[in-house]
Amino acid sequence: MITFYLNNLKTEYTGDENLTLLNYLRERAGITSVKDGCSGQAACGACMVEIDGKAKLSCTRKMKFLEGNRVITMEGIPAEVREVIARAYVEKGAVQCGFCTPGLIMRTKILFSENPDPDREQIKKAINLNLCRCTGYVKIIDAIETALKNLRPSSSPEMNPGANRQPQTDTVSMSAGFSAGIGESLAKYQAYDTAIGKRLFVNDMKADGLLHGALRFSDHPKARVISIDPFLATKLEGVIRVFTAGDVPGERYTGLIINDWPLMISQGETTRYIGDVIAGVVAIDEDTARRAAELIRVEYEVFDPVSDVHLAIEPGAAQVHPGKPNILEKCIVRRSDFTGSPLAQTAYRSSGIYETQRIEHAFLETEAALALPEATGIHLYSQGQGIYVDQRQVASLLGLDEDQVRVTLVPCGGGFGGREDMTVQGHVSLFAFLLQQPVKLHLSREESIRMHPKRHPVWMNISVGCDAHGMLTDLKLRAIGDTGAYASVGTKVMERVAGHACGGYHIPSVDIESLTVYTNNIPSGAMRGFGANQVAFALESCIDELCAQGGFDRWKFRFDNALDDGKMTATGQVLGKGVGIRACLLALKDQFYAAKYTGLACGIKNSGVGNGMTDFCDVKISILENGRVLIEHGWTEMGQGVQNMAIQTLHQETAINASLIDVVVDTNALLPTGMTTSSRATALLGNAIIDASAAIRQDLDQFSPECSDLQGDSSEHALLLLAGNVYPGKYYCDWTTKPGAEVEKIITHYSYGYAAQLVVLNETGEIETVYAAHDAGKIMNPMLFEGQIEGAVHMGLGYALTEDLPMKDGRLVSSKLSDCGVLKALQTPKIIVIGVEEADPVGPYGAKGIGEIGLVPTAAAVANALCRFDGIRRTKLPMKR
Repeated sequence: MITFYLNNLKTEYTGDENLTLLNYLRERAGITSVKDGCSGQAACGACMVEIDGKAKLSCTRKMKFLEGNRVITMEGIPAEVREVIARAYVEKGAVQCGFCTPGLIMRTKILFSENPDPDREQIKKAINLNLCRCTGYVKIIDAIETALKNLRPSSSPEMNPGANRQPQTDTVSMSAGFSAGIGESLAKYQAYDTAIGKRLFVNDMKADGLLHGALRFSDHPKARVISIDPFLATKLEGVIRVFTAGDVPGERYTGLIINDWPLMISQGETTRYIGDVIAGVVAIDEDTARRAAELIRVEYEVFDPVSDVHLAIEPGAAQVHPGKPNILEKCIVRRSDFTGSPLAQTAYRSSGIYETQRIEHAFLETEAALALPEATGIHLYSQGQGIYVDQRQVASLLGLDEDQVRVTLVPCGGGFGGREDMTVQGHVSLFAFLLQQPVKLHLSREESIRMHPKRHPVWMNISVGCDAHGMLTDLKLRAIGDTGAYASVGTKVMERVAGHACGGYHIPSVDIESLTVYTNNIPSGAMRGFGANQVAFALESCIDELCAQGGFDRWKFRFDNALDDGKMTATGQVLGKGVGIRACLLALKDQFYAAKYTGLACGIKNSGVGNGMTDFCDVKISILENGRVLIEHGWTEMGQGVQNMAIQTLHQETAINASLIDVVVDTNALLPTGMTTSSRATALLGNAIIDASAAIRQDLDQFSPECSDLQGDSSEHALLLLAGNVYPGKYYCDWTTKPGAEVEKIITHYSYGYAAQLVVLNETGEIETVYAAHDAGKIMNPMLFEGQIEGAVHMGLGYALTEDLPMKDGRLVSSKLSDCGVLKALQTPKIIVIGVEEADPVGPYGAKGIGEIGLVPTAAAVANALCRFDGIRRTKLPMKR
């Protein structure tokens, strides 16, 4: 028997001595504030606890080593201390997805005992075991500084005996009250409960009679499945059932655009990548299900995989999908505004081959889903980026009508595009539906890396010319993107490579071909930047090379060629008002000329899917019997703050106290919505809420004129009188044009975001500061705006320098999170965000999407800075210093 103290309570344990403390806390003690982000790899810090006063990772600590130890989790921190620290995280905007936050709060509490007055570098060192994919650490460090400052004068009896402290606050709205309109730094919706681990993520959820699933993945990237033998698995005690492809009652193939992805590979079929699922197991607990999955024996006929994208497009290459060519799509853009040949006017030319790498999203919360049988259908709790898309695909798999599948969004621990494709939602729904029992399925970190789509590796042969005066003349691009085993949204990513090939510049003549190619590698799909950052790396490198050839000033060259009102994008779309490239460059001008070693790059990123497809949003705003207000929509909250955009817009339009507003995302609302992608949610949701708000405001004014200003109790009184009213709102954009269509006016996208970034190196060639000037149109929430850009820049720096997910012959070189190269706090330089506001004619209050644009110029700016320092032009990511 092992005796230890858990949150000051004597605890006796007699089970498996090799069980991890993390497993014990979550599965035995029911403490889910301690998170599992790396599956025992000691790589993320989300599981951090205090053991005998020291910060320790519970995912690697075995129970047999706990004899006599004192273990403290979030729940054991003195309430007033927890309050001070958590409030600091909320007030400073350090909570985005919030999955990492409980571990960071634990580290903050322990740091106060170790060093109550650290500087920022000491704070970075202290949190170097903690990984955050969302924030770029800037606001986390701000929060720790604030928390420790607020604890220092006086603190809890435990941390400072005899003290009687009073919490300190700052100007950020914590109560979601009247300072909640557009342009205010309203604290993130549900941030406090998320920070202290009270708000549940999917894998934290329980249900009566809950069973657990596990998946058996393919052993080979390309092999014919000769036989599947589940005998040993079925004999393991605790196993309920083994499922194979033959158990799928509906359509086995699904997909976001093309239905080419099978839920499970059937006997006799050929696998297409190492993440293909052969079978699934349901058991009484997760450990039993996983052990059973390992016991399923599969016999294969193994083939050589198609793993090289260049070989895949050669004549006679083996096909990834039998009967289908490996070239999934070719996107062609050709146009010229010259009356003659642009070559005749070209004085300087930069040409080269540039390559970008495969990237893991590395969201801290791995994939999980919970499904419960309900009447004649299923109720799925999903962390996906599009619950109505999940609903459609699950209904197809189960052979049900869509209204028999209910999907409830559980805000996820980071997305970045990686949750657009379904991973476990279909499997867990199948298991629960056929068993008529609740089932939960959770991927380990290794399985997550193996299964979900990544950022596209793109090969680019580019040539850019300019005249003797430094004005761009032409661009030629041939790009090949490895979309892996399944289509996902690969065709759309490579369309964005083509459509953003001119970046933030007007180039009169373009000749662009972009190929989307199947291979037996892990699929590539949506990831922040969505093709724009890949091509920006190549383009901006060429821009600097042209400046070197012609002796042009790098800042002035970009300013002179920048997009503006009346200028044209790569696709031929002539832009109107609200183009902010030049404003962003002006915001960086002084810093550019003041520093010795600098790299400059611009970026453009579309909002909305556009390209002739309709971007749309429907909302429903209900006044409830208790006087609260419920907003229902279909967009996914994954840390970016879309719920804040909804609340702040409604408050701005109606003056309804924001503390009275709740937000729910559930298919029961019958508000079909597409994927939370393309930096479009703020514009579409904001405009739909403005539409609904007109009727709300009218009713409030007409029903109770004396309450029209909604001050104090009169606000709640007016809402009670309107209880039961439901106000629909909508916004539809159906005026974009298809690529290549014969139209009078090309409108590829309804809106774009614009940016310029400056990377400054010190005398040793290390990055000292990144200045990020971003045109948000209207900054809806300054704190969240800064956090989004800081996090995106951090991701862009990793993309430039350290991140990679290499594969060899269709297999991962490593499936460890630590090998993905995500930057830790100590590796992250100073990031300064500069907000620019050039109002967009479409977005609410002039707002533009900011979720993706933040990293579009980063790698290019780093490449140009490094070249400025040592004269070496780097053409492949990640770059070596």
